Amino acid sequence: MTGFPTRDFVALVPVAILASGGLLLLLTEVFLASTRRGYQAGLTVVTALLAAAAAILMPPSGAVFGGQATVDAFSVFVTVIICAGVALSALTSAGWLQARDAERGEFYALTLFAASGMALVGMASDLLVAFVAIEIMSLSTYSLAAYLRRGRRPSEAAFKYMILGAVSSALLLYGSSLVFGATGTTLFSALHGARGAGSMLLTGGLGLIASGLAFKVGAVPFHAWTPDVYEGAPTPVTAFMAAGVKTAAFALLARIFLAAQVGPAVHDLSFEKVFMVLAVLTMIFGNLLALPQRSVKRMLAYSSIGHAGYLLVGVISARVEGARSMALAGLLFYLAAYTATVIGAFAVVGAIEQRTRGDLEPKQPWDLARFSGLARRRPGLAFAMTVFLLSLAGVPPTAGFIGKLYLFKAAVGAQLYPLAIIGLLSSILGAFYYLRVVVHMYMKPEEGSQELVAAPAMVFALGLAAVVVVLFGLAADPLIRLAQAAGAMAM
Repeated sequence: MTGFPTRDFVALVPVAILASGGLLLLLTEVFLASTRRGYQAGLTVVTALLAAAAAILMPPSGAVFGGQATVDAFSVFVTVIICAGVALSALTSAGWLQARDAERGEFYALTLFAASGMALVGMASDLLVAFVAIEIMSLSTYSLAAYLRRGRRPSEAAFKYMILGAVSSALLLYGSSLVFGATGTTLFSALHGARGAGSMLLTGGLGLIASGLAFKVGAVPFHAWTPDVYEGAPTPVTAFMAAGVKTAAFALLARIFLAAQVGPAVHDLSFEKVFMVLAVLTMIFGNLLALPQRSVKRMLAYSSIGHAGYLLVGVISARVEGARSMALAGLLFYLAAYTATVIGAFAVVGAIEQRTRGDLEPKQPWDLARFSGLARRRPGLAFAMTVFLLSLAGVPPTAGFIGKLYLFKAAVGAQLYPLAIIGLLSSILGAFYYLRVVVHMYMKPEEGSQELVAAPAMVFALGLAAVVVVLFGLAADPLIRLAQAAGAMAM
């Protein structure tokens, strides 16, 4: 008879901290008599920082719960990115929610519950554990999308997200059952040997799993939900979804891809060719569809599709032995940089989105014209938005440039020259619609008079995110080394 698996449960302390923080916020909401809830965002930030500290300070445990989860440098890096995203999004959410009399404990609790699922996804090394973790993440984000339930747009966004998310979950679960039928287990570690046998059942299962995860990251042609959900969900929720869901899904995708490794010759495998096509379509269509958008929020949604394509290049390149280290380092670095960048960009959009109390559905709240003359009204907001947009475009000296550089160098090292060329050209295409916003902020006259009031917490978060984006661009070596060490543990 074996003893209580203390070591296994201790390894999940970061996940437990996030979930406990969510429960604490729900309990305090029940017994709260005052209408003041300013402490809730602070408690969320503290919880996220404690979870990140626990992940960093605890020694890696390796495989736990019979190999169903793996706590290593890779999972720690992913957990820290997610916790940083939670802290930033909580700081940017507080003022936005207060302006609408919508600050409640359940908002922050759902954010922490979603983050606990995301962190568990990063640790998963078993398909069933991954499925449960994804559902924890997904159910929480569905609820967050409908948080402003009195409006039509949030309800519509949540409904679309839930329906298509259910399809994604069904694909993932059915694919897992096929993998179990082919291998007799759902552990990732069993995929390597079985894949070599050329099992069609296993190939079909992996294809369904990949399709389910493609829904989560918004890859073409599984992207249709992204613009509507991103536009309809509350802006702080959109920021958190864009960063956290993408981080967790790509961490899982990388683990599964590496577990199903069949030697260095990636070019002759139809499974990898399908993903190359997905990456190409995602990069091209994500950027092309963003071009005509006048809604900045919708433009950022299509932009996130394009960024999913760049990250897919990193996942595919990691399959090739010689490029694996650089590809995984670039993937993790890009996820860290993208988290700070996209949350910051959506926070500025939230500040522009001025609404009167009770006016839940104003006309064109994110229209490009709303950014006209922003540099004269709020130069700090305009400068921060410029930094974020330049990073998304991959312009030096920002973190986005370094992330794309490593991903495309990995593609060249893997001899995937078409992916690298298409990625570079699509990045140049993306620069057009990013710089168009900058032109409106600095060179277009102001249309009407708008008083923009940013809460102190949001100002602090925007300043911190902008500093991180520039700092990671100018001095990327320390984070790159950490990312390389974390990626080496996932091999």
